[in-house]
Parts: sequence; structure tokens; C-alpha cells
Amino acid sequence: MNNKATITLYYLASMLFYIDSIIQLFSSGFTSSVIRLCLGSAFLCFGAHNQSKNKKSDTKDNSNKL
Repeated sequence: MNNKATITLYYLASMLFYIDSIIQLFSSGFTSSVIRLCLGSAFLCFGAHNQSKNKKSDTKDNSNKL
């Protein structure tokens, strides 16, 4: 799987965890909502980290070609 697909999947997973967190907040309670909110934030951080790592590797590849 290429890196852009991985980043997109991390962001999609974080969005789904956020949506699930909102649903859980209104239906079952605060504790399960907080857990899903933390999972969504973790996946958002994974996606941002991979995106910045991808940008750094692209600039290194482009500088080596010059």
C-alpha cells in the first residue's frame, strides 16, 4: 500500500472514531465516548506524523535528483 493511501486511511479512521464518540456520548455515556475520542485523536496524530514524514522524504528525494 502506498503512503498516500495509508495517510488517508488514518484520517478516515480518526473521523469514524470521532463520529462514533459523538454517538456514544448521547446514547450510552461519557466513559466510552472519551475512549473513542482518544482513539480518534491517536489516529489523527498517526496520520499527521506519516504525512510530515512523507513530505520530508519527498524533499530528500527531490534534492538528491538535482
